[in-house]
Amino acid sequence: MTALEFDVTGAEVLFPSGLRRAPLSVAGGCVVGDPVGRVVDLSGYRVMPGIVDVHGDGFERHMAPRRGAMKEMDQGLIAAEAELAANGITTAVMAQFMSWEGGLRGEDFADQVFMAMGRVKGDLVTDIHPQLRFETHLLEAYETLPDKVARWQVGYVVFNDHLPHDRLAEGRRPKSLTGQALKAGRNPEAHLALLQRLHENGPDVPTALDRLTERLAAQSVRMGSHDDASPEARAVWRGRGVRISEFPETLEAAEAACAAGDAVLMGSPNVVRGGSHKGNVSAVDLVAMGLCDALASDYHYPSPRRAALMLARSGVCDLARAWGLISAGPARVLGFEDRGALLPGQRADLVVLEGDRVAATFAAGRVSYMAGDVAARFFN
Repeated sequence: MTALEFDVTGAEVLFPSGLRRAPLSVAGGCVVGDPVGRVVDLSGYRVMPGIVDVHGDGFERHMAPRRGAMKEMDQGLIAAEAELAANGITTAVMAQFMSWEGGLRGEDFADQVFMAMGRVKGDLVTDIHPQLRFETHLLEAYETLPDKVARWQVGYVVFNDHLPHDRLAEGRRPKSLTGQALKAGRNPEAHLALLQRLHENGPDVPTALDRLTERLAAQSVRMGSHDDASPEARAVWRGRGVRISEFPETLEAAEAACAAGDAVLMGSPNVVRGGSHKGNVSAVDLVAMGLCDALASDYHYPSPRRAALMLARSGVCDLARAWGLISAGPARVLGFEDRGALLPGQRADLVVLEGDRVAATFAAGRVSYMAGDVAARFFN
């Protein structure tokens, strides 16, 4: 479908200054300042900027709906786009692991996912972008990783360390070892030996990361750290040019990131639940304190919309700021200057809400999702 041209009337439209009943015109895939002549009455609806999801791995369930069913990568991404669009997401950063966990998070699977993204991207309405979540103790992967990142067209790399270091240091078996091993297709003892070997890489990791981040920066790759636990940890990452703090675990780490001008991302499910499932700092508290730049879907695509509406309804912040955490905020973090607000010259990325439900989603003026009575407003 080509981009539509229309003038919205009757709806409440969310502008950077707030929600007001005002006309909105779309032409050539952009918001425009002058009417185009085809009026669509959206009385009773709200029109919001399209959601920019800065980090989400909810697409995993579409890529492999059951163990071993991993052969229809392209179709999995097409199915994932349907879920994204139904939840008002017009730009999606799809976070794929490259981890010692293997299986859906192994290097071979990552290669298949990223190559599939390159194949289908031009056929999708939703604007998708790959993100690599890289486990820091995979030292053997460091030398070739920058070339792979370039081949995969990955512009955003996040560094994770999910090894159970405490248990490994004490010589104890990590929790869920057998289940993890089976998912990776390994014998549990072989999986334990791998974890122990990676744990022993620890002393060499900082210097290797210094070199790796320098090479990625030279390729203009955006970089983030995951689960910063302290101001000191954030400062180390900042020194490497890693200026995005994804899901900091403590208030102190988030404060340090903001004070230095680093971007802080939190998970929308944290907001919807009212707190972290791991007992980390509350996203609601960080939003209330002005210490959060963007909310991500994390693992649940309905959560950004729900989180923004909950923040506004509960009085934590007004609707413009709350919705900005899932639109203009993440767009700034990602360096996208052409989206995130319903202003002339910006991409026509819009979400039409009927109450709290998504009635329609447009990405660059093209319909990616539409359901219910709103369709008659556009096509009758």
